[in-house]
Order: sequence, then C-alpha cells, then structure tokens
Amino acid sequence: MDLYEYQARDVFEKHGVPVLAGAVATTAAEARAAAETIGARSGGVTVVKAQVKTGGRGKAGGVKVAKSADEAEQLAGEILGMDIKGHTVHRVMIAQGAQIAEEYYFSVLLDRANRTYLAMCSKEGGMDIEQLAVERPEALAKVEVDPNVGIDTAKAQEIVDAAGFDAETGARIVPVLERLWVVYRDEDATLVEVNPLVKTTDGDIVALDGKVTLDANADFRHPDHAALEDAEAADPLEAAAKEKNLNYVKLDGDVGIIGNGAGLVMSTLDVVAYAGEALGSKPANFLDIGGGASAEVMTDGLHIILGDEQVKSVFVNVFGGITSCDAVANGIVGALKALGDEATKPLVVRLDGNNVEEGRQILADFNHPLVSIEATMDGAAQKAAELAAAAK
Repeated sequence: MDLYEYQARDVFEKHGVPVLAGAVATTAAEARAAAETIGARSGGVTVVKAQVKTGGRGKAGGVKVAKSADEAEQLAGEILGMDIKGHTVHRVMIAQGAQIAEEYYFSVLLDRANRTYLAMCSKEGGMDIEQLAVERPEALAKVEVDPNVGIDTAKAQEIVDAAGFDAETGARIVPVLERLWVVYRDEDATLVEVNPLVKTTDGDIVALDGKVTLDANADFRHPDHAALEDAEAADPLEAAAKEKNLNYVKLDGDVGIIGNGAGLVMSTLDVVAYAGEALGSKPANFLDIGGGASAEVMTDGLHIILGDEQVKSVFVNVFGGITSCDAVANGIVGALKALGDEATKPLVVRLDGNNVEEGRQILADFNHPLVSIEATMDGAAQKAAELAAAAK
C-alpha cells in the first residue's frame, strides 16, 4: 500500500524523523484554516501540495507556495479537482514553509533481485532524481543494507560518506537516516523515500517530502494500517476481491484470467498477451485462487471477473496438484450453476495435472454452452483472445 505524502509525514513524525508542520484539507476553506495556523510558524508562508499517489506533482502545477492564508485558499481551490497523470486531486496538504539551503535525496527499499535491502543517497535531491540516476549514476550512492543489522550509526555514516557529504553535514544527516530506518523496519515497509531531504538555512536536516510503501503481507502485525487505506480511491473490483480474500489485480484488458498459483497466473498473462497481440486483446486481470478451487472460490472469482465490463472472455487455467482437476471441474460447474444468468461471457478452460481426464470429462458432461475445453495453455490463450476480439 502506497501512502499519501501527508500520511508519510505523520508516520515520520511518529518515529522521530524531523518534519515540518502539515495538515490535510479537502476544501479550500479547510486549506485556509490550516494555513492560518501552520503559516504562523513560518512568517505566513505555506506550501499547498496536491495529494496524489504519483510523481511529477510540481511540474504539473500541483505544488504551490502561498504567502498568506488568502492565497493558500485560492491555490487550494485551483489544485483540488486537478488531474495529475490520471489521478484526480481530492485533498491537499498545507505544509509549513522552509528556508532551504540545500536539497538531498535518500531512500531505503527492498532489493528483490539481490534479496537484501538497498539504501540510496545523493547530495542532489529534487524533482529529477530519476534523470540523475540515468545520466550521472555516480552521483547516486548505493549501499547494501544487511536486514539483520539495518541502518545503525556505522551504516548511516557509510551511506553519507559514499554520497560525498562533508563531515559536518554528514554528522547532521546520520541520525536522520537512523530514524528513517526505524520507519522502514517498524512499519514493515518496502520503500521509504525522502525527496527532498533538506538542510535549512539554520543547518537543520528535515524530511520535506516523503514516500512510503507498506507491505500488505504484514498487515496482521499492524491493525492501525487499515486506517491508512483510501477506500474511496480503491478500484471497486479490487476491493470486492479483497473482501473475498482473493489475490486480484485489475488490468486494462478484455480477457479475464483465473489460475491457481502466482507463477502460473503470471505465465498465463504472458501467453494471453502474446496470443492477443495481433487481435488487440490483452489480459484484464491477475487472479490467483491459490491451492483451492472449490465451487465457492470459483464462484467468487468468476463473480469478480464477470463484473468487469471490459472483460469479453475468461480463461481458467488450472494445474491440478493438491487440489485435483476433478475437484476444480466440479468447482467450475458449481460456480456456473450458482451464477446462473450472471454468467454471460465465454469461458475457456485448460486443466492439467492430477486427475485431468476426470476433470475434463466432468466439464464435457456438464456441456455448458459458454464453456470451451482446451488441452494446452497456448491453445486456450489463443481461443480466449479470439473470443474476446470477436465480442468487441
């Protein structure tokens, strides 16, 4: 789960990371009230910042400096409702103004390729850190972090040294990096990023903007994280799938995908994308029903996928292992009976593995007009793509 900036600021403050005052507003009037309070700490100056989960807000006009509460109200009115890279601005953050001397960059993230954590730091922070990483990678220090140790004082010092900070500035940054590690560790994050991490004219180090991604797999350890979810912005299909404990991700395509096992589903997405390339068809979702494929699970999965208006056909790709193919087939039969008239789109089913012949026979005997049985994954993908293309 990605947090909004104002949520990241609050999490930083909770763990002792130095931040400036900030408040969230959903109306121009609320923005004015917040600016009157917060601006008193910075000579009346506040920053009105669009709260969307995407980068490039500044370049899009979603970050503006206000020199009075009146101006903050006006700017908030202009920013609220703005579209930034397909994200509508529903709230703004009113942040305390700062006298910035220098801008830096820092992040710690999960390095999946190397199965460890990675810290990145640069003396050149700001909006174009991605461009810096490409054009001058030597300006972005990358330091491996041992998960068993984390970022202690010694590791923080190694990071600032690798980034090329002078001794005085580095000494001020070190304790901030240690606190940011606490955020990463204690909140079970996969990313903690500060851009910019600034030095003020008074020499203080402050996290001026934050990005935090939390690991949903650790939600059971953090009941408070539920309050951070933006239910209004969630895709309704993904929200419905979550309620059913289904691993579902909405994609922009027309072939619905159901499979058992993340690896198999990912492979299915690839073969459908390849088969549909010439036909203009693409996968519409990722849906992993896991090891079980009971009638209830299949019903829930099909209900979610068939509720997507973009879906024109459905590809059910199951490898029978612990759950045998005959059990899967009975699950599909039960699901179609339960769905009744709701099932209006063709299903292409590929079964393989344990009791595959029995499973195929169950589906053949059921003889549902919407169900096609294919022996291979490639053949099933081609059939599903063709059916989706024909239905457009």
